Amino acid sequence: MKFDKAKIRESLALYALTDCRWTKRCGGKLDLDEQVELSIKGGSTMIQYREKALDENLSEAERAFYKDEAKSIQKVCEKHSVPFIINDDVELAMMLDADGIHVGQSDMALVEARKLLGPDKIIGVSAQTVEQAVEAEKNGADYLGVGAVFPTGSKDDAVDVPLEVLKKICDAVKIPVVAIGGISEQNVLELSGSGICGIAVISAIFAKDDIEKASRTLLEKVSSL
Repeated sequence: MKFDKAKIRESLALYALTDCRWTKRCGGKLDLDEQVELSIKGGSTMIQYREKALDENLSEAERAFYKDEAKSIQKVCEKHSVPFIINDDVELAMMLDADGIHVGQSDMALVEARKLLGPDKIIGVSAQTVEQAVEAEKNGADYLGVGAVFPTGSKDDAVDVPLEVLKKICDAVKIPVVAIGGISEQNVLELSGSGICGIAVISAIFAKDDIEKASRTLLEKVSSL
């Protein structure tokens, strides 16, 4: 899918990050692509394929499995015209011609990722400070993921980002900012007035019995921020 980066701000309203913990291969009822389909039907506006195992040394067979899984999710995204992002794996993003990639502060350098992917792909960067945010914008990031804004169990090394810092980051950059980390339908409205254009969530969607309903509820709340 050829994504128009001019539309990135609206596409970041409800950014769903996948996690295999609630899928069939971990004892759940649905495959990851089925969960993604439900989340998009409910209102998810962007999808990130986030698989922690991709950071490890994988066998050829394991690598092929994750490639096929990512490809199946990509097809769902293309069907619904929703941007498909890969977390921290430029090689996989290039192989699938994904819409973009998200990198952290300790992942591949933004400049190097841009050199490999070209100007048309979306590149998001994690930031926890105003300095990191300004540097990422200067180096060509298309959006920032800022957090953890609330305590989270999805990322062991997550750094807490107070609301006042989130606001300062939003004020310091012109590119879109999404909040991430421990966000749920119970606390999302606490981010009102921060300047974010959307939220990035994992368990608030994929850990729910009714994924479609959870997505719809979150999008409604985000719309009122």
